[in-house]
Amino acid sequence: MAYELNGVTIETTGNNYLVNVEDWSKDLAKMIADEESIELTDKHWDLINFLRDEFINNNGNQPNTRKIVKAMADAWGGKPSQRDLYDLFPGDPSKQGGRISGLPESRRKGGY
Repeated sequence: MAYELNGVTIETTGNNYLVNVEDWSKDLAKMIADEESIELTDKHWDLINFLRDEFINNNGNQPNTRKIVKAMADAWGGKPSQRDLYDLFPGDPSKQGGRISGLPESRRKGGY
């Protein structure tokens, strides 16, 4: 499958992850989220931006759910739970969130 955005074809893998991280844009993230019935809020964008920053600026790191919970606690204040993240991305915060963030598919098993 490929995504069509503004007359440009964006290549994906068989599991709908972008082939090239550089092809990602906020408009593409919104389109992918719409296809997955997710309306992006500020909290979604906090998580998306964190995942992209970790991958791009930390040697391809794709954090697990536990690390994401800790990072979102810093971003949001308070103590978010793993459930809070799954409320945002029911298909797994690191996997579904990663797909919407334009990152490669994570091969990691489990969230912790």
